[in-house]
Amino acid sequence: MIFQDRLDAGRRLAARMNYLRGQDVVVLGLPRGGVPVAKEVAKGLGVPLDVIVVRKLGVPSQPELAMGAVSEGGVLVTNDEIVRITRISSQEFALVVRRESEEVERRAKRFRGDRPHVSLTGRIALVVDDGIATGSSAQAACKVARALGAAKVVLAAPVGSAASVKLLSQEADEVICLQIPEMFFAVGEWYHDFSATSDEEVADLLRVEEESPAREVGSFLRTAAGVAARARETRRSQRP
Repeated sequence: MIFQDRLDAGRRLAARMNYLRGQDVVVLGLPRGGVPVAKEVAKGLGVPLDVIVVRKLGVPSQPELAMGAVSEGGVLVTNDEIVRITRISSQEFALVVRRESEEVERRAKRFRGDRPHVSLTGRIALVVDDGIATGSSAQAACKVARALGAAKVVLAAPVGSAASVKLLSQEADEVICLQIPEMFFAVGEWYHDFSATSDEEVADLLRVEEESPAREVGSFLRTAAGVAARARETRRSQRP
């Protein structure tokens, strides 16, 4: 299965996630590329969209090789094996962590402006990315979602490596991946159009979300569910 672009991937993923419709879900896109996918999922389910900002910790001499990740809330994930193999000193590691932590704060401010993140307390956090390669960023995002009070964490992506999906199944309550190829080299090879997503595009998608009726629909569903639950409880208490 080759996806036309991130919008196509998001629509297909939304169809797969339809079982969550009507539940108290917040979709969390991983910037930058995961946000257009997440937008389509949120639209398909009629639920709120937000971002969860995570930065990969690249080995100084090989920036594409992840030795961990850092995210909002000071969550740090370390790949001890990569650190050992590359012989990264604690000072070098700390320098990368500090630099990427500053970038996390910058991006969170750039994407949301002065808006707070959507509350996850007691809700289902649906973390969405455009693909899962090493899984470091997704792993950190799942940890952050739990730290922010999510009752359940679901990770979803259009495509991912088998090893990473297996690893992440230990972190998330559920992992949904439309395509898990036997031979996986890069996320981009599974898209016809894998153009880079800019900070401005992410900010625009979130701004549009603020003006979307999806939040009102989600609020109505949660209120209706609460009223129904209280009514059931009242009926039970009135039984002889």
